[in-house]
Amino acid sequence: MNDYESSKKVGKAYSELEDNTLLQPEVKDLKVVILCGGKGTRIKEMAEDNPKALISIGGRPIIWHIMNIYYSYGFNDFILPIGYKGEKIKEHFIGNQWRNNDFVIDNRENDFKITILQDSEKWRITFIDTGEETMTGSRIKWIEPYIKEKEFMLTYGDGLADININDLLAYHRHRCKIATMTGIKSKSQYGMLEVCDGIANKFVEKPETDQIINGGFFVLNKEIFDYIYDDEGKCIFEQEPLSKLVKDKQLAVYSHEGFWMAVDTYKDYLALNENWDSIKVKLYGNKD
Repeated sequence: MNDYESSKKVGKAYSELEDNTLLQPEVKDLKVVILCGGKGTRIKEMAEDNPKALISIGGRPIIWHIMNIYYSYGFNDFILPIGYKGEKIKEHFIGNQWRNNDFVIDNRENDFKITILQDSEKWRITFIDTGEETMTGSRIKWIEPYIKEKEFMLTYGDGLADININDLLAYHRHRCKIATMTGIKSKSQYGMLEVCDGIANKFVEKPETDQIINGGFFVLNKEIFDYIYDDEGKCIFEQEPLSKLVKDKQLAVYSHEGFWMAVDTYKDYLALNENWDSIKVKLYGNKD
């Protein structure tokens, strides 16, 4: 068994210990940064009028689903580095309470009180405008003043997974590296044939390969900021910073073998929505 295959088992083993110091401090103290400032150029059909993070999956914006993945494990303090059409992300969360819930307006004492009648997500969200053209690394560097803890979570605003966040965090702390990335076995872009003497013996539609791709869902120590040079908004996190981490042997990889999908194209958007009934069970169990 190689390190990649064993990483999930290591994380699970440590997160399930009764007295698990690897999950201290409490997860509620850690920030979750969700990159949601890009233009979504590969999915223009859906991101022309709205930012990619607001693309609707199963009747809710994809960023809402991502936040709920973390929220289900106790994380409720989010930082959103916004950019392209960021005002629409602000408007969504400001208007979400009255739009999706019953409420009472009381102005009898001239103090205009609004009371939401249903339980709602108990989130704290910090919106940071990082510019429309800013690259991923520079967006991360921009939020450095808002990270007070020694580590934080980071992911992209277009990817969903049934990942166990506690296992991921435990694995990161076990490996004692500056960064942990969630690794996903990539699938071939094409169907694959097994051929013998000019005759097809086997056909597999888009099989998994041995290549591991960046699945997002990072855990990062504050030292990550030393690897990021803003360079006027042009630093791409997935290039020089990650390459330097690899060179310094400071990038751990947590294996996730369950459901994972990123909305990179219109085809991805259609696939998620068409299969949402089965996907939401993977993400939320039998809860809506």
